Amino acid sequence: MSLYRTELRRLTKRRFTRYMTLLGLLVLLAVVVGTFLTNHKLDAGAIAQAERQADQQYEQQVRWSEQERAACEAAQAAGTPNDGRYPDDCSMISAPPRESIETSWFLPSTFDFREAFPETLVPFAAILALVGFVIGASFIGAEWSSGGMMNLLLWRPKRLTVLATKLAALLTGMLAVALPAAVAWFAGFWLVATFRGSTEKVTSGVWQSAGLTGLRALLLVLVVSTLGFALASLGRHTAMALGGVVAVAVVGQFGLGILLDMAGVRFPEAWLLPTYALAWMQKKVTLQNWDSCNATVFGECKPETFDITWQHSSVLLAVGVAVVLGSALWMMRRRDIS
Repeated sequence: MSLYRTELRRLTKRRFTRYMTLLGLLVLLAVVVGTFLTNHKLDAGAIAQAERQADQQYEQQVRWSEQERAACEAAQAAGTPNDGRYPDDCSMISAPPRESIETSWFLPSTFDFREAFPETLVPFAAILALVGFVIGASFIGAEWSSGGMMNLLLWRPKRLTVLATKLAALLTGMLAVALPAAVAWFAGFWLVATFRGSTEKVTSGVWQSAGLTGLRALLLVLVVSTLGFALASLGRHTAMALGGVVAVAVVGQFGLGILLDMAGVRFPEAWLLPTYALAWMQKKVTLQNWDSCNATVFGECKPETFDITWQHSSVLLAVGVAVVLGSALWMMRRRDIS
């Protein structure tokens, strides 16, 4: 029997794999349903109601300004100190112009596919990456802790081949889940935009950009799944991967972020892993340093900026996978199986 087919069957038959995958898909479904329920189609009635609310807001501002101006004039006539409450010239108290109160402020939330859909791919990738990490860690970790790995190596003594085959089965299984989920994600939000938003100005370029972002999301899921698998293989237990993530998140991220901020390091976010994951998905993340001022010719003060691109993130991801997976393969070859 093929080792690859055996491992793939072992992966799909595990109850933890099924439950974790189902949980992840249910969370994704809840996001789509929640977006559908919290958005509305903008029709003539909704726009007219928003215009009425904008008019009412303007009328309230007019009444308030008239009351304040009258109170200012009364205070000046009585000679009472205003303690800085009113200006010296009461005529300066006036209502804002009608055009300053925008109708869009009062419109209900609507889902514009062209503008909003790329942002939804970030939680999509994050949820599936978490599922892949936990499944990958559990898949190999359970083999080590239960003694299944030792029994398997008696049948197939080629250690690296066995470990690589298990990883291939894991990545195949994750791709088999993530790819249909991505198609359903695109279709679900297209329906949300159709019935609860807008699909205007969705050109072929928009689809191409969304498709590339979806491809990066799938790659991120596979990379994180590989890291979970490799970490659990290094520690020969699922807890090694999960504990490592907690340590990195608490000590390496929150603690490091606080330390860098206290030290006054420029762009402390550039040292944090979530920044690179976000840059990988959004193609670029621009960090700002408000402690530094770049004056323009108009006298405007703009913060110093630093761009982190998806190319930077790809280097970090490639190095991370090479180091962690390479270490797992090396340890698999060097250590005794007992």
